[in-house]
Amino acid sequence: MVYLAPAPTFYRIITKKSTEGFHSIPYVVALFSSMIWIYYATLKTDATLLVTINAFGCVIETLYITIYIAYAPKNIKIQTTKLVVSLNIVGFWVIALSTHYLAEGPTRATILGWICLIISISVFAAPLSIMKRVIRTKSVEFMPFGLSFFLALSAVMWFFYGLLQKDIYVALPNIIGFVLGDVQMVLYFIFKNYNKKKLALEQKLPITISTLDTNPIPNTPKHETNKDINTYNQTTESKCTQEENVEARLAEESMAIGTIPVNDVMKEDMIIKPNAIEDHNQMKTMAVTNQVYLVETAA
Repeated sequence: MVYLAPAPTFYRIITKKSTEGFHSIPYVVALFSSMIWIYYATLKTDATLLVTINAFGCVIETLYITIYIAYAPKNIKIQTTKLVVSLNIVGFWVIALSTHYLAEGPTRATILGWICLIISISVFAAPLSIMKRVIRTKSVEFMPFGLSFFLALSAVMWFFYGLLQKDIYVALPNIIGFVLGDVQMVLYFIFKNYNKKKLALEQKLPITISTLDTNPIPNTPKHETNKDINTYNQTTESKCTQEENVEARLAEESMAIGTIPVNDVMKEDMIIKPNAIEDHNQMKTMAVTNQVYLVETAA
């Protein structure tokens, strides 16, 4: 059941044709552990159960790894292939040949027992990266409950098997496996409804409306070019009319007093100055001699 627990995960990988966020390390390490346990079982008597279960494990884990490599991205595919070659081929044969030629009898079994114990602990510790991701993302999407449950249950059974067989190499690592399996199940129950609660909370929140919709920008008057042109034309016409009136009045007064007309400088000054008309009215009230003096001085 431990080996079959990830089957829904790989069915999902096949369906979606993507490995998504799943890791291959647990399956590669599990395959390596099954291979080492088979080798260890051949050195012991009455170890049929170790041989059968780990032989099944080799077949199913090889199938999982093959599916994973088939649907993984290129860079992850290369990394997984390198890991399989270095651990399951090179690593296994290094251990098998070294213990076969460097140790004999009970010593060989003892060395392999300790190697199997360390590897079994590694198998149980392999999901730690997934547990870390669950805590960080608060999502149990990539940590199936079935695998955690059967892992803890299997650890209990194999612990008692090793205890009754007086095989410390089988019993001891399953204590750690039971603890880690329980931790995974606790994390699963803590975070299994987190995303649903978050989604429900987001649905309850009021829908925010853009401030541009609630408080539209008032219609500000646009700059009208035609209006500016008309204003300029009116100002120009008014100025021209004013200039004509001033010239006419000055011409009449010049004829009356017998003096020369006011030159262009005087007219320009009177037109540009805003109080030109008022000054002209004052000039009319002055004496004739004074008017002549002003005109001559301005000239």
